[in-house]
Amino acid sequence: MVDMDEVLAMHAKQGVLEVEGTFDIKTPSDLGKAYTPGVAGLAKLIEAHPEDKAKYTVSGKLIPVITDGSAVLGLGNVGPGAGLPIVEGKALIYKSFAGVNAIPMALNQVSEDEFVEAVKAIAPSFAGIHLEDIAAPRVFEIERRLSEELDIPVYHDDQTGTAIVVLAGLMNAAKVVGKKLEDLKVVVNGVGASGVATARLLLAAGVKNQTLVDIHGVVRSDDEGYNSFQRELAGQVNQVAGSTLDEVIADQDVFIGLSDAKVLTADQVKKMAKDPIVFALANPVPEILPDEAKEGGAAVTATGSSQWANQVNNVLVFPGLFRGLLASGLKHVDMDLQVQVAAGLAGLVKDVTADKIVPGVFEDGVVDAVTQAVLDYAKKD
Repeated sequence: MVDMDEVLAMHAKQGVLEVEGTFDIKTPSDLGKAYTPGVAGLAKLIEAHPEDKAKYTVSGKLIPVITDGSAVLGLGNVGPGAGLPIVEGKALIYKSFAGVNAIPMALNQVSEDEFVEAVKAIAPSFAGIHLEDIAAPRVFEIERRLSEELDIPVYHDDQTGTAIVVLAGLMNAAKVVGKKLEDLKVVVNGVGASGVATARLLLAAGVKNQTLVDIHGVVRSDDEGYNSFQRELAGQVNQVAGSTLDEVIADQDVFIGLSDAKVLTADQVKKMAKDPIVFALANPVPEILPDEAKEGGAAVTATGSSQWANQVNNVLVFPGLFRGLLASGLKHVDMDLQVQVAAGLAGLVKDVTADKIVPGVFEDGVVDAVTQAVLDYAKKD
C-alpha cells in the first residue's frame, strides 16, 4: 500500500511539475534572441509560413492531458480540480518514461459542444490532445468530433490505452491456453468508455464472439435503455442468449472486467470453458481476486494492479504511443494502428507463461517497442 503521508509530502510543493527553458537568459543578447526583438521576426515568419509554428515553438512537441474529472477510475465523478492530480501524474510519466512534454489541464464540466470548442480554441498551442477521465457516453462524441475537426492526433487513454493493453495481454494469454485469438468466446463486463473501446478493438482484431454485460445485464442492440454507441456495438458482435452475467458466463473462454469490485465468483469461473482466462481490471479492488479465480479453474489471470502478476495498465501504452505519433507525424490513432501497437507489446514478451503475458511497466524496451510499432505503421500507411 502507498503511504499517504509520503504522497502528500511529495506533492506538497504545488505538484510534481515545473517549466524549464532550453537555455538560460544571462545577457541582453540572450534576451533579444529569446524575446524582443527576435520574436517579432519569428512571428512574421510564422505568419507567412504557418507550418513553421511547430518547428520554432513548443507547439511542435507539447501535448495537454485534459480532464473534467467526471469519470476517474475507482473514484467516479470527483470534479475537475480533484482530477488534476491524475493528469499531472500522467504528464510526469510522459516526461519520465518517454521524454514527451505534457501539461495537465482541467476543464469545467460543460456541455459536449462547449468542451469541443474549448479544446479546439487552445489546439494551436499543441501537437496532440490526450483526453482523460471523461464520462461516457459524452466522451465518445467529444473524441469523435475532435478527431475529425483537428489536424493533430486525439487520444483518450481510458478507451484506447486500455483496449490496446487488453488486446496485447489476450494475444499472449490465448497462446498459454492453446487457443486461437479469433476463436475465443469473450464476456466484456462493464460497457462504459473502456469497455466499448476494448470490445471494438477486439472485434477489429477478429474476435467476433463477444457478449457485452453492464450493471443492468446483457446489452442488446434493440434496448433503448442503452446509448447509441453501446447498441451499435451489440449489433456487431455475436452474443450468447441470456440476460445476466451468471446466465452468459457458461462456456466462455474469457472474462474481461472493466466494471466494479467483486462481481465475479469462483463458482462462475467454474462454469466457463476449459482453461478460462480472467482479466479482472477494476481498481483498486478487482472483479475477482486472482487466487479466487484460480480456485475456480482460471488458467490465466490479470488485474490492473501491481500487486499481482500480469498488470494490464495504460502506462504500458501512452508514453511510447505519443512519442511515436510526434515522431511520425501521424494525425489519427485508428484501429489498425492500435492492433499493431498491441502486437508490438505482446511481442516484447519472449517467454510467454501464465504469469507473464504482458511486459512489466519498468521493463526495458516497452516505450521503444510501442514507439517503433507506431513508426512502422506510419511507414506502411
